[in-house]
Amino acid sequence: MRRTAALVTAGALVLLSGCQGGDDAGSASASSASSASSAASTSADAAPAQLQLAPADGAVDVAPADPVEISVTDGDLADVAVTDGAGADVPGQVADGDTEGTDVWTPDQDLAYASTYTLTATATNADGERTEARSTFTTVDPETVTTPSIGPLDGQTVGVGMPIRVYFEQPVADKAAAESHLLVTSSNPTDGVWSWLSDTEVHFRPSQYWPAQTDVTLEADLYGVHLGDGIWGEKDRTVSFRIGDRHVSVADAATHRMRVYDGDRLVQDWPMSAGSPDNPSYNGPHVVTELNADRVMDSSTYGVPVDSPEGYRTPVKWAVRISDSGEFVHGAPWSVAQQGRENVSHGCINLSDENARWFYEFSQPGDVVEIVNSDAGPLTSPIADWTIPWDQWQAGSALR
Repeated sequence: MRRTAALVTAGALVLLSGCQGGDDAGSASASSASSASSAASTSADAAPAQLQLAPADGAVDVAPADPVEISVTDGDLADVAVTDGAGADVPGQVADGDTEGTDVWTPDQDLAYASTYTLTATATNADGERTEARSTFTTVDPETVTTPSIGPLDGQTVGVGMPIRVYFEQPVADKAAAESHLLVTSSNPTDGVWSWLSDTEVHFRPSQYWPAQTDVTLEADLYGVHLGDGIWGEKDRTVSFRIGDRHVSVADAATHRMRVYDGDRLVQDWPMSAGSPDNPSYNGPHVVTELNADRVMDSSTYGVPVDSPEGYRTPVKWAVRISDSGEFVHGAPWSVAQQGRENVSHGCINLSDENARWFYEFSQPGDVVEIVNSDAGPLTSPIADWTIPWDQWQAGSALR
């Protein structure tokens, strides 16, 4: 129809110019015929749209988290539809991809494991002619799925020293894949980095303590992610928590004093007793993890039998755990005479019951107690994150 219209128009122009006569008529006729020929050629030469789909048709063991992509050349994407194995529509949205000419279809709900899907896409070329492409693919059937444990807990308020901790049930072979799906955002931006402490545990912290009054969210988008060795993420998790007031205390084993700060303000300066020369306290920043109004200190928990010469089983008041190495800040009325003068404990920070109660009521998980000038080496507790130099911490990331 377009070719016929062009020729009719050209004919009309020839007749019109014939009424005018002379060489101008022949020139006008030739020009009009050339224009009609060019228009017809342009319409006839419009290339059909080309589509390329990913996953490709027949693909198997597809990760549910992998993007569903549609690339179009010589045209524009018109329609996208995805159906499941029963032929039911799978709702989703189409958005521009990172590569020019590529669109990404994202399902409203995650694609399931061990399931078959059909992707149908339609594109149009410059003439409006439609081209359709179809791809049927099957998602992976995992050998094992896993959901990690996360601390802090959702909705919790913690101190400025609390790292984000993610614990996996099985060793993670592809640490980069796992880490790339752990997204941390905060209301006060930080330079925080993930660092792997073992094959099953990864922590996140900034170079310095968290800023006080900061809201933090971890999106662990691990569903459909292959963690290596046949282990796949079971589901996504989101955990939001708040960094509260800045409580950083300094327990000096040389001066036998404990200084307690609320923000930048010194609020207490107490006599104390740290670990004895035979049982020195560990140096370095300790993180509060547990608070007990009443607790029994038992030497057998770290390998010293209660009935041995160095053993003990002693009830105490107002115990604030500062490491998983058996160190607490707690009331010790039996050592009040030594507090402020010498170190006589088994590694804990001894205070009077009155001072210990104040500290117990002041403390929250994630607060920091820095022990300095002790004869022991640095802390080796499972939460010893702040004793690791920043460059070494960054080197523990699988993405650096």
